Amino acid sequence: MSDLIVKPFKQPNEEGTLLTVTPESAGWTYVGFEAVKLKAGEKLKRSTQAQEVCLVLLSGRANVSTNETEWADIGQRMSVFEKTPPYSVYVPNEDFYAIEALTDLEVAICAAPGQGNHPARLIAPEQVGVETRGQGNVERQIHNILPEGQPADSLLVVEVFTPEGHWSSYPPHKHDQDALPNESLLEETYYFRVQPEQGFAIQRVYTDDRSLNETLAVQNGEAVLVPRGYHPVSAPPGYEVYYLNVMAGPKRIWKFRNDPDHAWLM
Repeated sequence: MSDLIVKPFKQPNEEGTLLTVTPESAGWTYVGFEAVKLKAGEKLKRSTQAQEVCLVLLSGRANVSTNETEWADIGQRMSVFEKTPPYSVYVPNEDFYAIEALTDLEVAICAAPGQGNHPARLIAPEQVGVETRGQGNVERQIHNILPEGQPADSLLVVEVFTPEGHWSSYPPHKHDQDALPNESLLEETYYFRVQPEQGFAIQRVYTDDRSLNETLAVQNGEAVLVPRGYHPVSAPPGYEVYYLNVMAGPKRIWKFRNDPDHAWLM
């Protein structure tokens, strides 16, 4: 199996964790990611320590509280494939978050270094930027949960819905050089859901010199690490593909470079 694919645990651990990525496990510096599943009535409480966190309610309803604020009964979709924007909560470093599941709940915990510049806040569905990107068989739906225009120290968070037979993160692009204003250095995780669940997505991760050149068959509930290189995604006919992207790097800006071999597609 490719080292770029992170598989879920066979069973959630005692905190409900399904899958986890840390900078140490990924061999990089900035991005952490975790998928947690709680049953109705279960709770999770953690300190953010040096990390800012974006809690994305993938499915289900919950009460969420931090050091100074709490939000009761948030969450509306019961499946990511309802394709409605999620409820999310931004939590700064040196804070805590407590989650109480009101229904069966799946939450994504997106983390990156924080600097304490922004208070905790709710990101309601109406605050999520919704756009259709591309056309034809590269058309996909984007939910900008925590884009660079919204307050955070490091994190960028977005979710993408790729219809069956379509491509996304396409034409192939990369953001692995700290070379602004032309390109930014951003580590990235992709967390995948596939409908029906027995399906798969295809993701290629490759560099110009092909020192990294992998084509991955990604199953429902798996994550992919993109430490560098171009990283397009394909949804096979018959299967819809969802993924949640988490990005972070030394500067909080998304500037990418298209693969020159395929730039003509623009």
